[in-house]
Amino acid sequence: MSELAAPWWSKAVVYQIYPRSFADADGDGIGDLRGIINHLDHVADLGADVIWLSPIYRSPQDDNGYDISDYQDIDPLFGTLTDFDEMLAGAHERGLKLIMDLVVNHTSDEHPWFVESRDPASAKRDWYIWRPARAGFQPGTPGAEPTNWGSFFGGSAWQFDEASGEYYLHLFSRKQPDLNWENPEVRAAVFAMMNWWVDRGVDGFRMDVINLISKTYPLADGVIAPGQPFSFEIDRVANGPRLVEFLEEMNHAVGLTDKQLFTVGEMVSCDVEHARAYTSQHHDRLGMVFTFEHVSLDQGPGGKLDVAPLHLPDLKKNLARWQKGLYGEGWNSLYFENHDQPRSVSRFGDDSVTHRVASAKALATVLHLHQGTPFVYQGQEIGMTNAGFTSLEQYADIEALGQFRQAVAAGADPDALLAGLAKMSRDNARTPMPWTPEGGFSEATPWLPLNPTTPTINVATDAADPHGVSGYYRSLIRLRHELPVVQLGSFDLLLPDDERLWVFTRTLGEEKLLVVANMTSSLASVPMAELPDIEDARLLLTNLSTGQDLQTLQPWEARVYALSS
Repeated sequence: MSELAAPWWSKAVVYQIYPRSFADADGDGIGDLRGIINHLDHVADLGADVIWLSPIYRSPQDDNGYDISDYQDIDPLFGTLTDFDEMLAGAHERGLKLIMDLVVNHTSDEHPWFVESRDPASAKRDWYIWRPARAGFQPGTPGAEPTNWGSFFGGSAWQFDEASGEYYLHLFSRKQPDLNWENPEVRAAVFAMMNWWVDRGVDGFRMDVINLISKTYPLADGVIAPGQPFSFEIDRVANGPRLVEFLEEMNHAVGLTDKQLFTVGEMVSCDVEHARAYTSQHHDRLGMVFTFEHVSLDQGPGGKLDVAPLHLPDLKKNLARWQKGLYGEGWNSLYFENHDQPRSVSRFGDDSVTHRVASAKALATVLHLHQGTPFVYQGQEIGMTNAGFTSLEQYADIEALGQFRQAVAAGADPDALLAGLAKMSRDNARTPMPWTPEGGFSEATPWLPLNPTTPTINVATDAADPHGVSGYYRSLIRLRHELPVVQLGSFDLLLPDDERLWVFTRTLGEEKLLVVANMTSSLASVPMAELPDIEDARLLLTNLSTGQDLQTLQPWEARVYALSS
């Protein structure tokens, strides 16, 4: 990829804010826009370039704002449009761009569009996906659902509506009915809403499960896997035949490419080949996608709560395949954490007192030195750990609770499921941001309990530590801003089968970087003969001050070298 063709986000780092857990300024225990305004300097000081804001629209909050009842208003939980405008202006004053979370595969069942759609005679009936009961079944009875599809949140993907006598499709909560993107009126309404936000000054969109907007018709039964109550054949609902058409129509209607707006599409069941098509520089579609492949490697056949051992070579090779597959054609997003994933230091690192800081920095090193746009999720920059919940009553996540109930009903061991929740639940990432040893999130009882580690793992304590995690993030971000080889260099994975070391090079013309990291809690010997010569190399960055000798790396030690040309 030439520098001329490089998008502005090749130099950028995105910081994700989950508003209800970031900072509470009005004292109700829930984060809000005023809280974000009060902490914009934290994001700017880190060196980030873009804020991704999880949903703040008006919503019944069935799925923490991903069930939207009004796309053009702010939920009173978070503030007002006036607050939003002040926050946006404050971000722009600090050189920060801001992107909105676009949730348009579905709405809330309380959105006026759906309320009207419930009337079979309504002009908006076809704005959603309605179907009659299965032939030969009494509507509303078990087995009468139009297909045997399951919801991502547990149960059937179809909800019976007594008033109209038909079912509507909801791939997520029953309060999140899927929009019918086959209807051009739906697409026009969505594009008009997007333009309204762009005109207000937003700089782009993170698009929630955007590859589900094109389904494969006619809707038909899928195969039910052993032990499962419903079919989960994702290819029936993802990457449908009109997805590219819809993305290009959206791009042109909103001017996504022409206005250089930031776009990232969250995509389930998206492989490298799909991503090349969706992010190709030669077409007006998306800037990048979020893949789920690398965050599914530690899941067994039972799904998210069936936690399996992660083998480092699998993770390295997966990311390397995406590096090679998109280089020069599309663009990678780089993430280990977000509001839907557990804390990476607990998942991929070592969250013990001894190794938490070093492993958080090592994980950051390998991720940020890949080619693409890195995403930092709030709290990741201070090495936050999983929540440590031990009982079901502590969880608020609709996905976790739904999957737990469905698995128990199918005969799974509740204790094993609870252990899975402790490791993989989305609530691990949603505990309130710890600003001080006392919490600093809110003067009230927070909507979700503070992480028990708050007295020691918090923004103030980390900032005061000259060897803190956030300071290291600043150094990594500075490298991306300053070095074209980090932004645009090609990627080559070395020692792909090594179970301890993550080693790769980045190359751009005469510039070449070597990244070496010990991804274990033990000493690791480095096979120097299999690596480029570092005799005249310059050490650009390391997370541990152990000298120039590379033959033995300390636990979770990471180094970045500039090699001599």
